[in-house]
Amino acid sequence: MPPRTTSPRPEVGVRELHNQLSRYIRHAAEGGEVIVTLRGRPVARLAPMEAPPEPCESGLVEEPRPRTLEWRRIRLQGPGPLASDYVLDQRR
Repeated sequence: MPPRTTSPRPEVGVRELHNQLSRYIRHAAEGGEVIVTLRGRPVARLAPMEAPPEPCESGLVEEPRPRTLEWRRIRLQGPGPLASDYVLDQRR
C-alpha cells in the first residue's frame, strides 16, 4: 500500500491513531491538531507543544535522603489477630 500523501483527518478513532501514530505525531509536530475519539466520542486532543521544555539546569538536583525504617517485633501467641492484621495496621 503506498504511503498517504493527504493530511490526516481532523478526528481519528483510537484504532486508527494506534495504527498510524507516527503519521499523526508528524502532523502535530508540523502544527496540526487531531481530536481522538473513542467509540465516536471525543476523548483527547493531539496538538503541538507550545514551547519546548526547558533543559535541566545544573545544581538544582538534590541528593536523595535515606529513608529510615522503623521495625517493631511483635510476638504472636495463641489464637488472635493474624500477622497480616498487624501489617495492615502499620501501613495505615
